[in-house]
This record gives sequence, C-alpha cells and structure tokens, in this order.
Amino acid sequence: MSRTQVILHVDMDAFYASVEMARRPELRDVPMYVGGAERGVVLSANYPARAYGIEGGMPSTRARRLCPQAVAVPPDYDTYTDVSAGVVQLLRSLTDRVEVASIDEAFCDITGAIRRLGEPRTIGELLRAKVADEQRIPCSVGIGPSKFIAKLASKQAKPDGLVEVPPDRITAFLHPLPVEAIWGVGPATASRLHKLGLATIDDLAHTPKPTLQRAFGAGQGALLHDLAWGRDNRSIQATEPEHSVGAQTTFGRDTDDPRVVHGELLRMAARASSRMREAGMCGRAVSISVRFSDFTTITRTTQLSSPTDVTDEVYAQAVRLYEGLHLQRARIRRVGVRIERLVPAAEAYQQPTLDAPDRGMREVELAADALIRRFGPNAVARATLAGST
Repeated sequence: MSRTQVILHVDMDAFYASVEMARRPELRDVPMYVGGAERGVVLSANYPARAYGIEGGMPSTRARRLCPQAVAVPPDYDTYTDVSAGVVQLLRSLTDRVEVASIDEAFCDITGAIRRLGEPRTIGELLRAKVADEQRIPCSVGIGPSKFIAKLASKQAKPDGLVEVPPDRITAFLHPLPVEAIWGVGPATASRLHKLGLATIDDLAHTPKPTLQRAFGAGQGALLHDLAWGRDNRSIQATEPEHSVGAQTTFGRDTDDPRVVHGELLRMAARASSRMREAGMCGRAVSISVRFSDFTTITRTTQLSSPTDVTDEVYAQAVRLYEGLHLQRARIRRVGVRIERLVPAAEAYQQPTLDAPDRGMREVELAADALIRRFGPNAVARATLAGST
C-alpha cells in the first residue's frame, strides 16, 4: 500500500530580525526592527516590537511613532541570503524534493525520508533543532498531506513550534479557522465571503459549490470549495539542487586570530560533512571562501585523491587552503567550507592505505549522526568545539 504524501513547510520566524538577534543577543528582549531608522520601511520586527504594533511593510516613520525606543538595524542582505541557503541545504539533506518559496520559507516532500529518519514529527523536530543549532534562529514547521495544509499548520505553529495535521484530522484542524486563513483569500475576497455570511472555513465548506461559483466564478468558486475541504493536488516543484554542499558563518566581530578562524573552519567542515552523509553523497573537491572586513571575498579549491564525507579529511584540506593564502593578520568577516563534485556514497571508491584500521572516523561519524538524529544536534560534539559559539 502506498503511503499518503507527507509535506513539510518550514517558515523562519521574523527572519531578518531573528538573524540580527543571533548576531546581537542584547536585542532579543528589546523592541527592534530591521529597516531604516528615519525613512524606508520595516522589513522584519521582533516580537517585543510587534507588541507595539510594528510589523513588516510599515513605514519606518510610523514604527518610530509607535515605539520611539525601538532599535532600528540596517539590513544585511548578504548574511540573510547565506542563512537562508544554509537552511535549504539542511532540507536537502532530508530529501531532494525541496521547493524554495521565498528567502524565509520552503516546502519539501518527506514521504521518502520517513523510513530512513523516522516519523514526520521526528523529522520536523530534528530540522528545527538543527536550524537552531547551526543558524541560531527559530523556525516553525507545519506537516500535512498537502502544501496547503502544511503551510496553514506552520502558521498555527508560530512562533518557534511544530504542528502536524494527519489526513484524518484535516477537517478538525481546518474548519474552525477563519476564511482569511485560506491561501489566496485577501481582504477583498474575505469581504465578499463575509457579505455572504461565511466567516469560517466550516461555513465555506458547507456552502454548495454552485453557489460559490455563481458568486466568484467557475474556477475560483471551485477552488475555494476544494480548499475548504483540504483538497490540494499541487505537487512540490523541486528546484535543482546545487552540485555541492557547504556551510559558512559570519563572525560576530571581524577577527584576525588564526585560532578563531581554524575553529570555524572545523565547525563548517563538520556541518558540510554531516549534510553530505545525510544526503548519501561524497565529494571530490573542497573549497573555502574568505570574506574580509571590506567585503572583498576570495575562494580557493583543491581536488581530492578520492571522494570523502569525513570531517577530518575535509577540514585538513580547508586549513591547507586557508594557510596557503599567507594572510598577514587580515581582518576576516566570514569563512565558509564547501564540498564539490558530488558522487553517491555507494558509488564512491575510496583508496585505503596499508595502515588504515578496519573501522575509522567515518564509522565514528556515522554513529554520531545516528545519535544526533535520535537525541538532537547537541547529543555529540567534538571536544574542540564543545561549549564554543
């Protein structure tokens, strides 16, 4: 018997503001928003600012009137793009059926991942934990049998939660919600529905389809009726995955300390390698990227003698590339590690050495991966990285 598809929708809560609070923890408990201090618009606001009525799309002048003490943070689009890409790579380590909807939300079909990673809720909680651990931001996850239900579930999960709607709970979940909750129902359509006496999705579901079609047209009326019963046949429009896997981090403050850089290269190598193993891939090349305080960025790449997904091997190459730059205390803003030229791990030939043990670091890391899937990303950590941020 084929299993009903399981769709996961991830939505990064107050995304731009969350990224800034991760970099500046002192902003977590005070009203803050990302946008211009005196002009422009609010791009994202944290929850203390929202308590004053500040919200995305609002003119900054109005936000300032609502809460004069709010901290305005100028946007850093490069960092937001990097964090978004990191979350998408985490999704692609779960499944290749990933559809990126925007910089702060994505869908994925996890039906095929259930046998490998566990029940849908387990997969969702693992994803949330990894996003919090790697990117230091919260996310809300919705799980359901369709994109429509999954997206509604993630909205109900906000902030920083998870809601799963199994097929036999669709109407119980859906029908108490207001008609405004339906995908595509804006103020104008909602007003027309209210004039018909339809306030909840339950009201809409029990209105005959011909009545809705007379009021809204054949196509929109039929769509409203189908969505009111949770019927949504849209499939995941998977975007082409990159032929590489990587991770990068922006330092809280620019640094010229080689020990700090080496530590982050190790952390990024571990993240990238873990994603490779989860995706069942190995790489034939390693590259690093280094962004300096003046935003100049350089990259370097080296080819490997045999494919790998082992952290120590990736890290060794990343350090060799970094030291080959011969930097003289240059101030560094961001570093990244990327594994390229991917091949399926089952097809990757790795040349053993004569003194290689029967079981090595790859087996250790696979065992650690299993513990992390079961107990969360903090279950196992390298001693050199334990307790560091």
